[in-house]
Amino acid sequence: MATKKVTVTLPTDLIELVNSAAAEAGVPVSRFVSSALERELQRRLGLALVAEWEAEWEAEHGPITAADRAEVRAMMAAADAKYLAQTERTA
Repeated sequence: MATKKVTVTLPTDLIELVNSAAAEAGVPVSRFVSSALERELQRRLGLALVAEWEAEWEAEHGPITAADRAEVRAMMAAADAKYLAQTERTA
């Protein structure tokens, strides 16, 4: 991937935290910041996809209820727990 040097203005305390976190992770600050930006963009894309899916679902099936949301959250929590348990065994 091609890279380009850019200049951004950040609060001093944030810069200190980023520098410390990058050093702790053993990566250059630019890689640490790039990874954080990529995660945020992926999160935003995921939210947009969920909103699109939700609109399609509701158009076909009606409003999603609080019970539906609770059920999905429980399923996601179980999937997260299963994934974390697997990664802990392989670590």
